[in-house]
Amino acid sequence: MSASLTCASLAFSWPDGTPVFDGLDIAFGPGRTGLVGVNGSGKSTLLKLIAGELTPADGAVRVAGEVGHLPQNVTLDTGLRVDEALGIAARRAALHAIEAGDVSEEHFETVGDDWDVEERALATLGELGLGHIGLDRRIGEVSGGESVLLRLAALLLRRPDVLLLDEPTNNLDLYARRRLYSAVASWPGVMVVVSHDRELLDLVDQIADLRSGEVTWYGGNFSAYEEALAVEQEAAERMVRVAESDFRRQKRELVDAQVKLAHRRRYAQKMYDTKREPRAVMKLRSRAAQVSAGKHRIMHEEKLAEAKDRLDEAVEAVRDDDEIRVDLPCTAVPQGRTVLTLMDLHLAHGARVKGGLDLRGPERVALIGRNGTGKTTLLRTIAGELPPVSGEATAHVPLRFLPQRLDVLDGELSVAENVARFAPGATNNRVRARLARFLFRGARADQRASTLSGGERFRATLAALMLAEPAPQLLMLDEPTNNLDIASVRQLTSALESYEGALVVASHDLPFLESIGITRWLMLDGELREVTPEDLEFPA
Repeated sequence: MSASLTCASLAFSWPDGTPVFDGLDIAFGPGRTGLVGVNGSGKSTLLKLIAGELTPADGAVRVAGEVGHLPQNVTLDTGLRVDEALGIAARRAALHAIEAGDVSEEHFETVGDDWDVEERALATLGELGLGHIGLDRRIGEVSGGESVLLRLAALLLRRPDVLLLDEPTNNLDLYARRRLYSAVASWPGVMVVVSHDRELLDLVDQIADLRSGEVTWYGGNFSAYEEALAVEQEAAERMVRVAESDFRRQKRELVDAQVKLAHRRRYAQKMYDTKREPRAVMKLRSRAAQVSAGKHRIMHEEKLAEAKDRLDEAVEAVRDDDEIRVDLPCTAVPQGRTVLTLMDLHLAHGARVKGGLDLRGPERVALIGRNGTGKTTLLRTIAGELPPVSGEATAHVPLRFLPQRLDVLDGELSVAENVARFAPGATNNRVRARLARFLFRGARADQRASTLSGGERFRATLAALMLAEPAPQLLMLDEPTNNLDIASVRQLTSALESYEGALVVASHDLPFLESIGITRWLMLDGELREVTPEDLEFPA
């Protein structure tokens, strides 16, 4: 029987009673499925329910075959050896004991039929670009990106029938991403992948769009999904225009009918007052007019209510694609003005900037390089958070730094209060007016920072930095798309499109970097050097 998984009438709520799913039905067959949806829609929760890490309140998860799950936040014991992390330590030790002449029965039982486990493990590590690590290293000696790939290697060695990947490219450098893409493209079983990585989602066979507790299926990869969605949204917007026109017409007809009926009532009253007809006839006409007026009013009100329902349905079908607007003139930097100077810089973990390097005007710089080369260290040094070993990093304009950890906000304060901390001279009305541009309108601006979802927290942090006083004319972002859904990445892109200052972005997300109009590419690999986009075509 081929591998498959089915969720039937699945229900799940958080301990505080917040519902996530109520009667969800979804099935995955052989092939690669991209699971997409806005932050908070329940993508990671669904994967945990399938993997058995969470228990549904109702319904059932049925899996034909073994499930392997790569969670969003991979944590491995730093004291483990690589073979222990891969789950092969016992079999490997038994093999070595047999090879050394120990023919105890327990060693043969441990090995079973897996006599080539060590060769398979080394081959899998090699395919993922980890051949240099070996099986005896400690996890504490490898980078965060390598630990993600090690967890994936452990899953591949298990050969599960169903593989669940949750944001697997987070924290992976460009080289590691290529290795992951290759593993995904060659996967033979059932795969469900949650990701904001467009390149990865373009490798899938179908897209499952999770929205408001329901799933809509789209054949093809993410690019095909976007095209289909654009056609749907165009049709939905057209239906809204038709429904709005109908609603306005029904309102006009109701008003016209009320005016006509009012004219009739005044005419009937005039006839009564002037006694032009017998009293009994006038009373009969008055009652008939009242009945007629009531019927007309009810008919037009029903038509108006129906038109309103159609309009509401049409509006609901249109997705909320609000965009962040950052039209802040005071962030503009004149062409040619020097905004940052790096001079003979030696960073805390060994990377260097030899000679001098200037950033001028509203340049948009991509800072790229393998994990562990010092990109975050360089940004923190420029921001003044870390002292250099030697040399200088001098910013000539106000700058702000958005770190990966998003630890800029005070969780006990509201969004508005957090922004006010960075702009103490701004009035409450001014803070709220500006926050509305970052989609925090009305009561949303009063939410405590600790209650925000990942995407909301990112927007609030971006708002606090960009609305700060003095306004930042140099903005530095460290892996900004990590843990953002596709919609949030779009919002970030639109925000950066309207930002008029200089930009330095450390990221491994090439489609995102290309979408924000990068003008200069800097590679950090021991030394900082300028490269071209063509240099980024790494071998698989």
